[in-house]
Amino acid sequence: MGKYTILIVEDDAGLNQGILLALRQEDIEFLQAYTAKEARRIWNSRPVDMVLLDINLPDGSGYDFLRMIRRESQIPVLLITANDLESDEITGFSLGADDYITKPFSLMALRARVERMRSRIRPERKRYDGIYKDERYGFYFDEMKFFVDNEEIVLSRTEQKLLRVFVGHPGQTLTREQLTDLLWPDGARYVDENALSVAVNRLRHKLAGSGKYTPVSTVYGIGYVWEKNA
Repeated sequence: MGKYTILIVEDDAGLNQGILLALRQEDIEFLQAYTAKEARRIWNSRPVDMVLLDINLPDGSGYDFLRMIRRESQIPVLLITANDLESDEITGFSLGADDYITKPFSLMALRARVERMRSRIRPERKRYDGIYKDERYGFYFDEMKFFVDNEEIVLSRTEQKLLRVFVGHPGQTLTREQLTDLLWPDGARYVDENALSVAVNRLRHKLAGSGKYTPVSTVYGIGYVWEKNA
């Protein structure tokens, strides 16, 4: 897997560069934008894994850019703002932001927030993982059509989300905590502990088709893995 890519959208050049220096690691690549127009150009030309987004940009609102991101992706987004108002925080979270930090802030605090967001499953950009095909399966996520041994199956929304994560991370063990947080991001702590097991078992049953084998294997005590050679 290549470097983790973070897009910094901040019109203050000094702060933009300071964020980069504070977060710099060998496994992270940084892209920098100072306007909404530059941010959109970068977004449309490069895969991005996380966005640090100033709300107040010289040519528009960061909220508009956040809306565009959420139409295509669920990557982590942290909002940066000088407005210490509860209404701004509520607006950001309602549009899908993952976290929120108010200027002036300590770069140490920002680094801790970014590391926490990086611990989430790395989601793929929608445009790059819309189709999965092998000798048994054909999954067309954008069209919500799914085939097993050339027979169409019907998947629930939860099963579709679960399947997309599995095929996007072949051979990678995904913990129960990671999967639960991704499937129920707004209330994972309130979800019955058996809900994930039920969802996985239903998906397995549908993927089995006329046989018994499915590529979703249990890693006992940890979680599940999509076998690479399925």
